[in-house]
Amino acid sequence: MNIKTKFLGEVEINDGDIITFEYGLPGFPDLKKFVLLPIDGDLPLAVLQSTEIAEIGFVVAYPFAFKKDYEFDISDEDKEDLKIEKEEDVIVYSIVTLKESFIESTLNLLAPIVINVNKKLGKQIVLQDSAAYPLRFPISTLEGSAK
Repeated sequence: MNIKTKFLGEVEINDGDIITFEYGLPGFPDLKKFVLLPIDGDLPLAVLQSTEIAEIGFVVAYPFAFKKDYEFDISDEDKEDLKIEKEEDVIVYSIVTLKESFIESTLNLLAPIVINVNKKLGKQIVLQDSAAYPLRFPISTLEGSAK
């Protein structure tokens, strides 16, 4: 099926690529269906695009490319919501707050997006230890092509 996107124009997606966010995302509780669309093979970035409203899309990043020691525990409740059975089921992204100069953009490490890639279920989790990871972590920490 084809969908219109916020950043990439019209793209073709497979129904099997749609990720269900049972609770939506903060600020968008009624939007439940999203898809991850790659931006550039050289950068650890993608677009988390609503399949329901073209204007709703978020640039997301693989946080471990920016903070190698990023780690957190997923609560039993979140594991149950996402039907996580093993660590290999999970991929984590952080929402990027884009600035005029990309190098000044930031990652939200406080509220990662956790996706069960096998079950196609996602949830944005607000970490309880808010002192450990900031809401605005500088994206300029990426080594290599983004600098």
